[in-house]
Order: sequence, then C-alpha cells, then structure tokens
Amino acid sequence: MGLRELETGVRSTLRNGIFHSHFDVAAEPPQRQLEAWRERVGHVIDVVPSSAGIGKPFQAAIDRYEVGAIVFTDCRSAAMLLERSLARISTDNVRNFAFHVFAEGDVDSVTVRSSAQRDAPAAAKLVALDMGQPVRMHRNACRVLSFFVPGTMLQEVFPDPAAVHARTMQPDSPIARLALDHAAALGREIATLSAPAAEGAVRDAVQLLVASFGKQARLSGGARAAARAAMFGQVRRYVQANLHRADLSPENVLAALHLPRPTLYRLFQHEGGLGAYIRHLRLRHAADDLVRYPHLMVTDVAYGVGFKSPSDFTRAFRRAYSMSPQEVRASSGSPL
Repeated sequence: MGLRELETGVRSTLRNGIFHSHFDVAAEPPQRQLEAWRERVGHVIDVVPSSAGIGKPFQAAIDRYEVGAIVFTDCRSAAMLLERSLARISTDNVRNFAFHVFAEGDVDSVTVRSSAQRDAPAAAKLVALDMGQPVRMHRNACRVLSFFVPGTMLQEVFPDPAAVHARTMQPDSPIARLALDHAAALGREIATLSAPAAEGAVRDAVQLLVASFGKQARLSGGARAAARAAMFGQVRRYVQANLHRADLSPENVLAALHLPRPTLYRLFQHEGGLGAYIRHLRLRHAADDLVRYPHLMVTDVAYGVGFKSPSDFTRAFRRAYSMSPQEVRASSGSPL
C-alpha cells in the first residue's frame, strides 16, 4: 500500500515536517454528510449505509499523518457499518496491515467472510486487520486511532502476518493497556513532537500492538513461544509449496513434517484448524489469480490451487466471499 492510497483531505506539512491532512464532513450540507464520508474513505473501505441513514446528518472527521513508512490516523465518527469486500480488494493495491485502537467507543462486530469465520465475541477496543483480506465490521460512535503498517513489522512475532486478520481484544492485559494508553497519548501529542520523536513513538505503538496480539495468539514470550512460531512457519512454508496438490491435507502435513497432532491443532486453532487454513489459503490465492491472470480459465485457476473440481471450487469460493469467481473477475474489470 502506498501512502497515496490513504490520502484524505487537504495535504499540508506541519512545523515538525510531518505530512498531515484533515477532513471533516461538517463543511457539507447535512443531507450530503454521509455520502461525503463514503466518497472520502471509499477507495480503501466501503461505508454500508442503512436506508434510515441516507440523507440524514452524519458526523465524521479524520486527521491523517505520514510518519516514515507508517500512516497514522485519528478519526471521530458516528456509528457505521464498514466493509472491505473481495471486489474492493481486487481493484486496489492496499495490502498493508491496520491496527485500530478505540480511545472512545468500540467495535461490536468483526466478521470475516471466509472458511474460517471469526466474529468478535463482544465489544472490542483493539482490532487487527490484513487489508488484503475481506472483512465487515460495525463501529459504534467512536474515536479510533489507526496505524497502517507494512507486513515486515509483524513478521518477527507472526511468521504468517495474515494470521493476525480480524483478531480483536480488550485492553485486559498490562501490555494491551499500555498500547491503548500510548496510542491515545500519541493522538494528543503528535502535532507537537519532533519528526524523529513522532516516528519513534509511532513505531513504539505498533510494536506494543504487535506484541499484544502476539501474546494473545501465544506467539510471543520465551523459548516455547519461539518454538511455536518456528513450527508455524515450517507448516506455512510446506502448505504454500504444496498448495497445488489436490491431496494436500492435515494428514499428509503431519506425515511429512513429523509434528505431534495436538501441537499442530493448537497452532492453527485460531484459523479453524489446519484444514480450514489450507482451504482459506487456496481461496485467497485463487482470488489473486483471477484478477492477476484475466485470460486464465477459471477451471485452470481451480486446479492450480489444488481444488479437485471446478464445481467444488466455485461452491467454496461463493461460500467464502458471497461472489462467484466470474463476478470477482467482472468487478475487477478483467475479461471473463
């Protein structure tokens, strides 16, 4: 994801040298405020309006800061339903990771349309997203501080950064509370910090958030966690290298890598199990191939990622993304 992909408002440079922009729908007529917000953020994520909300007054404002390789935003808004769909993903190049920290309010639903459903069990203050995967979430009226970061900043803790997608949590551990407090302080002070201090503070915030989610996933803290991360990486590499094989399954992964069954189960518990992880990875690769190779037949895409038949592939794809492979291709502007 380039910095341009998250551009919003009129861009200026603060005294500390940080690029900043601000946008507020208050400048729009009340009946246009929701639509103005949809237009402003729609290149990254879709705001799904309710029939009752169209044409009604709507409050939302955002400040955006470019801090080195990270984009930091401070957004206040009324409640809204947001969706990053497969169709949206197929037509942009936003592929970084987002950490949302709710200084006020919260998110009460985070749904992944994939074979591994992951719903927020309750209102959450911290949310992690892979912008290359679909998600739908309902935000209550809130002030949310967001960090858009490259995947390389997650790899030390998450061997497969995509595994962080749609994880949620409350600040009920010391490190999570520290992450929330640090982000809130950054929101108050970023305009007054020097550029080096701001970049250091933003990186510290991201590291705290990555560590918090890593602790939740039991991928950080001591030799045991390091061993788990190494095993996860080993399995991930094997699966990716053999994804094209129709006989790829948890059983032959166990046989090939000689890992204990209980350990393998725990490693992929948050993905719905290793079988669900393999299926999800196949569908993600297929979605990319459908857009990247517009002249490749859907049948060839299906066999290329290990599905045993085009009909099995189409059914699985529609269940995961609520769209057929042909519809994804059409939405991306690629020929069928």
